[in-house]
Amino acid sequence: MLDLETRTTILKLYREGHGAKTIARALKASRNSVRRVIRSGRAEVPPLERAERLGPYLDRIRELHERCGGNLVRVWEELRAEGVKVGYASVTSFCRRHEIGHTPKKVVGHYHFEPGEEMQHDTSPHKVRIGGARVKVQCASLILCFSRVLYAQVYRRWNRFTCRVFLTRALKYLGGAAGRCMLDNSSVIIVRGNGKNAVPAASMEAFSGRFGFDFVAHELGDANRSAHVERRFNYIERNFYAGRDFTDLDDLNAQLEQWCDRVNGTPRRSLPKTPFELLAVERSALKPLPLHIPEVYELHTRRVDVEGYVNLHTNRYSVPPHLLGRQVEIRETIDRIRVFDGHKLVTEHTRSTPGARLQRVHAEHRQQPRRRHVKQPPSPEEALLRTVDPALATICDHLRKRYGGQALRAIKRMHRIYLDYPTEHVLEAARHAVAYDLHDPGRIEQMVLRALAGTFFRLPTGDAPPLPDPTPDKDEPEDDA
Repeated sequence: MLDLETRTTILKLYREGHGAKTIARALKASRNSVRRVIRSGRAEVPPLERAERLGPYLDRIRELHERCGGNLVRVWEELRAEGVKVGYASVTSFCRRHEIGHTPKKVVGHYHFEPGEEMQHDTSPHKVRIGGARVKVQCASLILCFSRVLYAQVYRRWNRFTCRVFLTRALKYLGGAAGRCMLDNSSVIIVRGNGKNAVPAASMEAFSGRFGFDFVAHELGDANRSAHVERRFNYIERNFYAGRDFTDLDDLNAQLEQWCDRVNGTPRRSLPKTPFELLAVERSALKPLPLHIPEVYELHTRRVDVEGYVNLHTNRYSVPPHLLGRQVEIRETIDRIRVFDGHKLVTEHTRSTPGARLQRVHAEHRQQPRRRHVKQPPSPEEALLRTVDPALATICDHLRKRYGGQALRAIKRMHRIYLDYPTEHVLEAARHAVAYDLHDPGRIEQMVLRALAGTFFRLPTGDAPPLPDPTPDKDEPEDDA
């Protein structure tokens, strides 16, 4: 079949008065083909009108496609069961031509960005080996559309708090903010609506206002609108994670920032200069950073439990014991937990990974205050006994050791024994008691009484006979005077 250029030449030569035979000889084409072109009078190549073998079964194929859930293998098997002998490739090509299970392709455009006009932000779930185990994390990235400078970090959880933490770090890394931040319709930033009707959350709108940019969401399904940031996730997965070991999340983010520095300093075919060199040009068009950038924190209110802990994201943090049952304020930053009682900072902890069910305790929160042992001066009774004889001092020491703070009663009894009985007998009994390791005041008093038997008291002794009763018997006669 003659192409468009040859057919156009045939018609042109024919209008100039040349015959079909001359034209065929000049163009090395058959005379019949030249005559057919001259008769048609059209330069366009006529389409091949060939009857499709599956044309009569178009409605049946649509019905089978819907019933089989879009599985073309099952459609092909059902057609063969009904006696339609065609190949599987014929079924798939027929469905493509008639748009059965295939959406027509749309033309994509190319977006041009001026310096400081737009930056794009998005997140993507990744599975990374951290500390020897595969962990699911959220990778967040921000890219300037003009200079293509990329900044990325990884987080275990992704919410508005971590989003503000990441964007703060990213804007510090870039040295400013573009006027518009393009993103998808993520519920972390967008609270309602989508596309041009999207409304950011109040906290995110206040955050963007502090840095002087606006959050803008693209239309649903228009992923090409944020293609710059979308394409980088595949690059991170294939180039950064491969062959690298990470001890923890902080180590991963530190290595990822170094990787961003290297990538941003590497030339690209699509850019006239490296991203860092283009950033030097774009920086004058960026929104300048505020004079003071406050630390991003999340505010929580908790009540101290009976064990002296506050609970946050399944983790427990100790507080001073005097706050038991009190309601305190917790300020959560990305790496610290600060507990306030009113305006007073009462304690500070290292932030544990949310959901880890860990417990952090400060030693001073669990040490019970010990009462200082103040040595009491000896009582007057004890002081007297200690000055009389070493044996009495030894007895006082043993009483102190045995009874502790309750020894005063026993010492007072020993002092009474010392006052009630002769000194020499008390000292003799005390010396014998110390020699035999006896220190009970009752036993010592018995020893003193046994030594004094018959000397100062009318007590029976083992050798002396009993004394007669001085009372006369009534039956006996009285002596006469």
